[in-house]
Amino acid sequence: MTTNALLEVIDAEPFRTFTLRLADGRAIRVANPHSVAFLGNGRTLFVAHPRQEKFELIDLILINSIEVSTAGEKDSRRRRSA
Repeated sequence: MTTNALLEVIDAEPFRTFTLRLADGRAIRVANPHSVAFLGNGRTLFVAHPRQEKFELIDLILINSIEVSTAGEKDSRRRRSA
């Protein structure tokens, strides 16, 4: 996954909840653009999970795709490949 592809989703107006699909099969939901940040050289993504009081550091190379919620439909998602 590229930094630019992620920035498009994070900075979208209006923001839409999205799910990161990782190479190991995990799915990481991002419901707020303020809960993610790029670290260091931009190849590592910080994702906060405030309700669970935890965070994850994810190498961008491990992100296979992004599923973005469509406007007006909470459960429908559109897939974006890397």
